[in-house]
Amino acid sequence: MAITTLSSKNQIVVPREARKALGLKPGDKLLVVVHAGRLLILEKPKSYAKALQGIGKGWYADDYLKKERDSWE
Repeated sequence: MAITTLSSKNQIVVPREARKALGLKPGDKLLVVVHAGRLLILEKPKSYAKALQGIGKGWYADDYLKKERDSWE
């Protein structure tokens, strides 16, 4: 785990070990997300569709969709 400091210009430096672990290079885009009182810095996905694929898996019971559709009749 690395520590970084917010500068007087409100900038941070992504520590070398984090850049190396993610394979980041100058010019790469990062997403900054505030979630549950925490700051998350994520590598911007090249394809949002691929990044989100399967994200909802397991949210609903296996037969939920069938029951929902049956209720429309």
